[in-house]
Parts: sequence; C-alpha cells; structure tokens
Amino acid sequence: MGGQAKGKKKNKPKRNENRPNRDAGIVGLTPQERMKVRMHEKAKKKTAEKYPVQQLLEKTEECMDSLDFEMAGLFCQRALDVEATNLQALDMLGHICSELGDTLKAKGAFLRAVELSPDEGHSKYMYLGQIHTGQEAVDFYTKGIQVLLSALDKQAETTAQAGATSREADEDSELPTAKDVSAAYCSIAEIYLTDLCMEEGAADKCREFVEKALQYHQDNPEALQLMASYLFSTEKNQEGREYLLKSVGLWLPAQKQSAASSSTDERMQSEIPPYESRITTAKLLIESEEYEMAVDVLEGLLEEDDEVVQVWYLSGWVCYLQLEKSKEQQEREGREVTEEETEERTALKEAARSYLTNAKKLYSKLRCDDQPILEHVEKLLGELGGEIEGEEEDPALDEDYEPCSDEEGDNADAAMEH
Repeated sequence: MGGQAKGKKKNKPKRNENRPNRDAGIVGLTPQERMKVRMHEKAKKKTAEKYPVQQLLEKTEECMDSLDFEMAGLFCQRALDVEATNLQALDMLGHICSELGDTLKAKGAFLRAVELSPDEGHSKYMYLGQIHTGQEAVDFYTKGIQVLLSALDKQAETTAQAGATSREADEDSELPTAKDVSAAYCSIAEIYLTDLCMEEGAADKCREFVEKALQYHQDNPEALQLMASYLFSTEKNQEGREYLLKSVGLWLPAQKQSAASSSTDERMQSEIPPYESRITTAKLLIESEEYEMAVDVLEGLLEEDDEVVQVWYLSGWVCYLQLEKSKEQQEREGREVTEEETEERTALKEAARSYLTNAKKLYSKLRCDDQPILEHVEKLLGELGGEIEGEEEDPALDEDYEPCSDEEGDNADAAMEH
C-alpha cells in the first residue's frame, strides 16, 4: 500500500517554479474580465510585432497635427503598451490628454515622465505648472526653468564646438530658446499676480519675475503686459500704460493683417498672444481709456471665437464708455450737440445694445455662473433702452466632446493601414 502511494506521488507532475505564472494578476477576476485581460495582452503582442513604436509615434504626431486627438490618443497608448517607459510617448500622451480635457490622465503621464527623466525635457514641467495652482505651480515652473537653462548651456557649448550659426539653431523649433525661458518666468509672475497675490511680498516677486522674463526676451508682449498689470495694481498708471501700448504694438498689426488677408501664416500667428491673454489686454486698454484700440482687439477676438460671453460683454461695455465720453466732452465744452455727434452716439448706442444683447443670450445658453457680469449687462441694457428685439440667432455651440471607449482601440489598427 505504501509503495503504491509513493508511486502515485512520484508520477504526479511537478510545478515548475521557474515557469512564469501567466495568470498572475488576474486571480479573483471574473471569467469575462480574465478573457479581456488576455485579449489585451494578445493585442499588445500583436501590435509590437506589427508596428514598431516609432511608427506608432509618427502616426500619433500626424493625428495631433490634424487635431484628431482622439485617434492620436489611441496610437500613443498602443506605443506605451509596447514600451511603457518611452519618454516621447509619455510626453505626447500628456499633451493629448490636456487637449481632450483629461487633466488627471495628463498629470499622470507627465509625472511618470518626471520620474523617469527629471533633468531633461522642460515641457513636462511647464504643463504640470499649468495643471497645478499656487506654490505647487511655481515649483514646477522653477524646475522647468532649471532644466531649460541647463539645456541652453549645453546647446551653446555644442554650437560653439560644431561652429554652427545661431540662425541654424533658431530654425530648429525643437530646441529650447531664450523665449521659452521668458515665457516660463511670465507664468510664475502671473501666479504672484493672481493665486498668490495675498502672499507677503507677492508684488515684489511678481516684478522680479517679469524683469527676468524681459531680460531673456525684451520684446515679449506677454511680459510687457504683465509689467503693465503690475504697475496698474500699484497705481503707477502712466508707466503701466506705456508698457501696455508697447506690448499691443508688437502684435496688434499682425492680428489686423491676418484678419484682413485671412492668412494662416504660422509665423504671423505665432506673434499673436493666446486668446485669454488678449481678453486681459482689452480690459487693460479699457482701463487706460484706449477705447479704439480695445475695439480692435475685441473685434479680432470675436472673429476668432464668437462663443465667449466676456468678449461680447466687453465689446458692449467699451461702446457704452465711448458714448459716455462723447457726452462728457460736449458738456465740458458747454456747447450744443452737432449732427455728426448725434449720428455717432446713435451708432454707439445701437452697437452697445447689440453686443450686450448677444452677451445676455449667450450667457443663458452657456449657463454661465458669473453673476456680476450678468448684473452689469442688465444694468447697461436698462440704461440703453433694453435688449434689441429680433437679434441674430445665438451662435451655434459645439457639441460636448464624448471620450472614446476602450473598444475603439481597434480603430488605431485600421488607420495604420492607410
């Protein structure tokens, strides 16, 4: 009996301890979940065999260039499935998720890139600075600047050794530049002007970082405008106005030329600050009573995007202020209103009503929650004679973005075939 038992034990297959456990990590999952995991692993292996990582990243870049960020995300994720530590793929995924509004996933991608390569690649720190607020954002921007300056030093050494011209370096958009450093310092200065404005010494730090920004790029419109904002906040209005006008003079002609010619020239477009920055410009111009220039800025913004309540509101507000200024000037001079002034005032009044009517309608359609703007719009409309009846249809709004599901991953394979 004992021999038989021994024989059975001897003939029982032994578990190979060195053999990888293919089911590791799926214990406790339902059969359907296990099948999904195995199919995913199989798809990863198939992708790795069929498409090299570099080819997937090239397709990712093509989709990003054509603003198809959903498909770009699919290709990029496939690349990371094959090579999870690929820094280029992580950087791309962070950018894609930022564009799609998935802040959490973007943050994860950039933080993973920081973990893998903390001292190279400044852009991840800039995006992390944008995602965060307050001191955390300052810390990310500061680290990004350190990486930038280190890269610029290495670049200068390489250029000197190779005997290449600085022009050749400037033409390579992938290389960091002094303008990048200036932009990063502007980001920190803006935080001390907003999120950290109540911190002790915030005003001094704001000025310090703006001055550093101008040190690296003296004609940076954003830096000049930030200096203007700082000066207005410290009641140095005349000096602030000078910085503001210099800033606007650097890009407004390009905006007008671009609008007049419907140009899509990248170099011309790059001279024009971001949309939000130009809204701030319009506010500062109104505060400086540079009404005509403010109108030019606001017209450009409306042509670019007519679904921003604040731009419609500011357009109506500036027309109202021009109307009031005309009345004050005539009363101050103690004379009768001329026919030309009457026509101008009528035009300004109707323009203000039109802009403010559109602002109110769009406010309702977009379900905004900026109550002070709505109250001011209604107050101004009350003074001007109310809303304009039969105003144009409200601007059509873009449909809400629907994120792609996991099942859409197969679309990436189909697109790779073309």
